[in-house]
Amino acid sequence: MAEATPALRKPVFTKVNELRPGTNGHSLNLKVVNTKMVMQRGGRPSGPQARQMRIAECLVGDETGIIIFTARNDQVDLMKEGNIVTLRNAKIDMYRGSMRLAVDRWGRVEVAEEPTDITVKDDNNLSLIEYELVSFEA
Repeated sequence: MAEATPALRKPVFTKVNELRPGTNGHSLNLKVVNTKMVMQRGGRPSGPQARQMRIAECLVGDETGIIIFTARNDQVDLMKEGNIVTLRNAKIDMYRGSMRLAVDRWGRVEVAEEPTDITVKDDNNLSLIEYELVSFEA
């Protein structure tokens, strides 16, 4: 008997203004507004640390707002200004009280094949909102 393979679910795409601290599993279509290299460190020429470490902070957004995306290593090459990128399984990291979008090894960053025009709403920057962890007793 042949086993039926489960049908793949279509991804549910999230908008930037729907992102909240501590959430993960987001799929987004975003336009890269700008990119700034934060760290570039080369590894040893041989051995386990042979590859270099690169981190860039990229301002990305859609029609609802913008947020800073932390691109690591190979992701940096895809984050060219003006590119439309698709982020799969993205998560929200907190850095100094503000939200940063990131994709780790279980996610994927790819440049969109079909050209779509995204008009970025740059007056709603979610990375400028500062959050504070408040604990209270019940």
